[in-house]
Amino acid sequence: MVVRGVPAIAIAAAFSLAVEVANFKDFNGTSEEAASFIELKLEYLVSSRPTAVNLSDAAKKLIEITSNVASTSTMPESVFQAYIEAAEIMLDDDVASNKAIGSYGSRFLWDQQKIVPRFSVLTHCNTGSLATAGYGTALGVIRALHAEGVLERAYCTETRPFNQGSRLTAFELVHDKIPATLIADSAAAALMKESRVSAVIVGADRVAANGDTAYKIGTYSLALCAMHHHIPFYVAAPLTSIDLYLSSGEEIVIEERSAKELLHSQGGLGEQVAASGILVWNPAFDVTPAYLITGCHY
Repeated sequence: MVVRGVPAIAIAAAFSLAVEVANFKDFNGTSEEAASFIELKLEYLVSSRPTAVNLSDAAKKLIEITSNVASTSTMPESVFQAYIEAAEIMLDDDVASNKAIGSYGSRFLWDQQKIVPRFSVLTHCNTGSLATAGYGTALGVIRALHAEGVLERAYCTETRPFNQGSRLTAFELVHDKIPATLIADSAAAALMKESRVSAVIVGADRVAANGDTAYKIGTYSLALCAMHHHIPFYVAAPLTSIDLYLSSGEEIVIEERSAKELLHSQGGLGEQVAASGILVWNPAFDVTPAYLITGCHY
């Protein structure tokens, strides 16, 4: 896994193709053929991460833009230039969207917690600058809470088996000098029982029309624990994560990761630690039903 985080996946896909078309010396074809070339390339990129709706949403928008240009221009260069400009706009829009999510989300959480001067939150996986074009979604809310001086502490899970929490979120929190504590995934319930967190805030890879939300494996468990301990559970994600074509989370395709991530140390990068011959089930995501989610920030 080289690129992860659904906003980052969409931006990386868009720019990888932008680099290719920008380096074309001579394209021997019509504007319609240029648009078809882009469409085929984008469809291939979308097939790489089926759970990440942001990627398919970005592809649809880019295909529409280039198709419209091809219908009014005979120059393939015009199609390619329109594509590059649209990809650059997507990058800027994602950063702006993330900062808005952080601002509105932090204000909302603070309004709900005004009985205490400062409060702590728990987050899962990585939703920061390393998962987006910049700033972050759920981690963007945490950044905004810290900037406003109302965050006591951010707790982050290690996020087994690929350890996005310990490798990425912990790095971002330390880099920004945000008071933070790393916990094992299995320690979340105990943390809530001891009343150490006032809210849980996570990201989203795909949100169905009814509010069911697919996100990193373990999110469903956190939502159940939060409900049991009467702790609000929030989702922070861009509008592009919403898939209105899916009526519920039962229709969301869940990717399965390599067995090596569980059989070997370091999320599959190290030596084998599990017994040879053991079977492995390693879904990358799970679906949290809408009734477990207190609110969403888009």
